[in-house]
Amino acid sequence: MHTSGRTAAPRRDRGQVAMEYLGFIPLMLLVGLLAIQAGLAAYAANQAGTGARAGARMASMSMRGCDQQAAKDAMSDWTARRALITPGPSSHDEVTCKARVKVPRIIPGVDIWGWAERSSTMPRT
Repeated sequence: MHTSGRTAAPRRDRGQVAMEYLGFIPLMLLVGLLAIQAGLAAYAANQAGTGARAGARMASMSMRGCDQQAAKDAMSDWTARRALITPGPSSHDEVTCKARVKVPRIIPGVDIWGWAERSSTMPRT
């Protein structure tokens, strides 16, 4: 009886791909969580800018300082709850409003971004 010269693969290679996936999955999960965290940080910064502009716009139409309620009303609910609205350096001709939003953490104990801060200055009308 004649054989083709091929031999079966050694049994020790079985399960090698499964072991490679087990090593790769935690890295992919970490990259995915960091991408979500970066998206949340960008959204928080966007909302801080929206709040600062709304607060400065409302304050520019009156002689009061930064309008905190208008700033928080312009933001989404969960960012408004995390926001600190403070007046910036203002003069008789213009008003400045600063908004800081705490960036939520996806990975517990890892606070990479901290706060997103934006300010806006509007001329008084």
